[in-house]
Amino acid sequence: MRARVLDAAARLFQVQGYHATGMRDVMQASGVSSGALHHHFPTKDVLALAVIKDRVACVVRETWIDPVRTAPSASRGILQVFAAIIRGINQRGSVAGCPLNNLAMELSFVNPRIRAALEAIFAEWQAALAERIGQTQGGARLDHARRAAAADFVVATYSGAMNLAKVTQTATPLRNAAVSLSRWLRERGFTR
Repeated sequence: MRARVLDAAARLFQVQGYHATGMRDVMQASGVSSGALHHHFPTKDVLALAVIKDRVACVVRETWIDPVRTAPSASRGILQVFAAIIRGINQRGSVAGCPLNNLAMELSFVNPRIRAALEAIFAEWQAALAERIGQTQGGARLDHARRAAAADFVVATYSGAMNLAKVTQTATPLRNAAVSLSRWLRERGFTR
């Protein structure tokens, strides 16, 4: 039952947004009673924190972190992620946006615990990127500040492109960002 509720809430938060989704919507979408829902999730904020921890963090790991960690190089991993996301958008024919970005934009000022949970996911994502970006083509190890800055740039590029894709309902901003990001990574020797 808990998984059903989290799946329904994650889907509703992604499509409708947190503020537009009521607990009644979650009950209807998950097919659970009010008592059952409130037993596990006494408030909407508690539900949001569970969605962030148990659904959004997993999506970011599966979509971004794991593919970048297992790719032959940071740049290849990053570009493979962009390509997979673009393929998904083309198959669906619509752009719902990134679940992490959507919630971050909507909830960062609502609740400090929610903001901290979202920040933790961004930090994990950025750390994984920084670790892979850490070595240049020449084999030199970049210092922590340069790795962190490069990771921030990748996340910001993706996040901005995804927001544009959501507004325009096309994968074009993501395709353009991937091309520019590929060039940027190559020019800095992050192709290893």
